[in-house]
Amino acid sequence: MNERVKNEKTDFLCRALVQIKTPEEAEALLEDLCTIAELQEMSNRLVAARMLDEGCTYLEICAATGLSTATVTRVNRARKYGSGGYELLLSRLKEEQGE
Repeated sequence: MNERVKNEKTDFLCRALVQIKTPEEAEALLEDLCTIAELQEMSNRLVAARMLDEGCTYLEICAATGLSTATVTRVNRARKYGSGGYELLLSRLKEEQGE
């Protein structure tokens, strides 16, 4: 995690996230933890990462998610130069779906 945001509080959040066992538990935590707008934004960013992985264009992604091209660019930059979180989760989701 980036040193600007890594601290005791973010460590606590990360430890809490790994305790989640089911999609229903994840849904319950996210509903309690996030506003509707925050949850929609995070969901759209993950969908954008998946669509980038599938070769979709920025315009297709913007149309499907409502994200700006600037946000899609940030997602793509994180995919290419970030910590690898998008790729890790997307590959696990593909495995789960048998792709």
